[in-house]
Amino acid sequence: MAITQTSIETDVAVIGAGTAGIAAYRAAKAAGKRALLIEGGEHGTTCARVGCMPSKLLIAPAEAAHAVARFPAFGIAPVAVKVDRRAVMERLRVERDRFVAFVTDDVDALPDADKLSGRATFVDDRTLRVDDRVLVKAAAIVIATGSSPVFPADWRALGERLATNQDVFEWDQLPESVAVFGPGVVGLELGQALHRLGVRVKVFGRGGGVGPLSNPALVDCARKVFTQEFYLDTNAHAEVARDGDEVVVTYRALDSTTQTERFAYLLAATGRAPNVDKLGLENTTLALDAGGVPIFDRTTLQCGGSSIFVAGDASDDSPVLHEAADEGRIAGDNAARFPALRSSLRRALLSVVFTDPQICIVGGGFASARPAAPVIGEVSFENQGRARVMLRNQGMLQVYAESTTGLFLGAEMIGPDAEHIGHLLAWARQMNLSIDRMLEMPFYHPVLEEGLRSALRDARAKLALIASAKRAA
Repeated sequence: MAITQTSIETDVAVIGAGTAGIAAYRAAKAAGKRALLIEGGEHGTTCARVGCMPSKLLIAPAEAAHAVARFPAFGIAPVAVKVDRRAVMERLRVERDRFVAFVTDDVDALPDADKLSGRATFVDDRTLRVDDRVLVKAAAIVIATGSSPVFPADWRALGERLATNQDVFEWDQLPESVAVFGPGVVGLELGQALHRLGVRVKVFGRGGGVGPLSNPALVDCARKVFTQEFYLDTNAHAEVARDGDEVVVTYRALDSTTQTERFAYLLAATGRAPNVDKLGLENTTLALDAGGVPIFDRTTLQCGGSSIFVAGDASDDSPVLHEAADEGRIAGDNAARFPALRSSLRRALLSVVFTDPQICIVGGGFASARPAAPVIGEVSFENQGRARVMLRNQGMLQVYAESTTGLFLGAEMIGPDAEHIGHLLAWARQMNLSIDRMLEMPFYHPVLEEGLRSALRDARAKLALIASAKRAA
């Protein structure tokens, strides 16, 4: 029996009702266009449901529990900390559901005619098929399908003993032990938090990286800082298998001996991939990169010369919430005005890893500045006054400057309250300030930002040497 398909026509079709998708829909509507929001899964953004907010709800009690470790050094008698493993997860889910409800309530409030449930695939550049029951014809389409965890296929043999960040926040209580594979943003944040809440944790990586850091000196510093607190091998050789209700990990330890340990779970934090592989992009005219993501213009979010746009994690560009919201707005606005596009402001890149100490990357960090052969201003937080007062004197900050103009290019940092210093630096980058101009700004005493001033002064001194050498030549 033939299936009857319904046809819908709209100005802008948005695939995905996450942060980027909702922003794209609202931008198209604000431009006075008809817009259709298509979602194939649960409503509620990655950030609210399985990302930013629930992870911080795990980190907050972990930091509270860990704070007592500094008591003796302050002359305060230590106290025993007892973690209620079930209560921690109960609060996390209650608060997480509250954040998710804010999003779902907003989506529920949208006109029913503007929403369509089902999985969309491309028929051509301007036509989508949704669950083989609805054809959507649109003048422009925005891809905002988000991303999903990726891990080796053979790990699926671990069954329910394999967890991703999407599973962790559904645990009824904290487990006794977890093997974390992947010392990136997710692995470091969750691994450290679980460790501080009394879970036996070991973190394994490959390739030597630590989080998003790209300067070897910062990577080395971060590795040393974190290995002082929990087991971290950034270039591990490990094999995993399941035995009953346990994950068996056999690995070459840091002392080169072979060890075998059993864990309640393996947490796969080995990266995320854009959800574009099942969209039928082969039916479009789009050019794709090696990862199957449409090639697009970062200032307009347009894919090639087509009427298709991409935003958020689906673009595989900058997977953070504020960038997803910006990209959704830009993509939705340009989809509404196609073909009369306009380039939009892209904010200075800023990313934060909420470990302790925190990691922060500004302007793409060393990786982005490196082609310019930048001058590097550096400071260690080991002897920084306020950091020592608080017994949080770990880490390092590097600022990067263009060698001839002194223009501030970006920064990498691992250190206390990096999220706040990172904001100052991101603003400076977006305003195209020079190192000299930044040093004209006020620095209070005693604050952690004095460490930033030291790094800027180091950069200025090196810039002065380069200028002096050029004059002498």
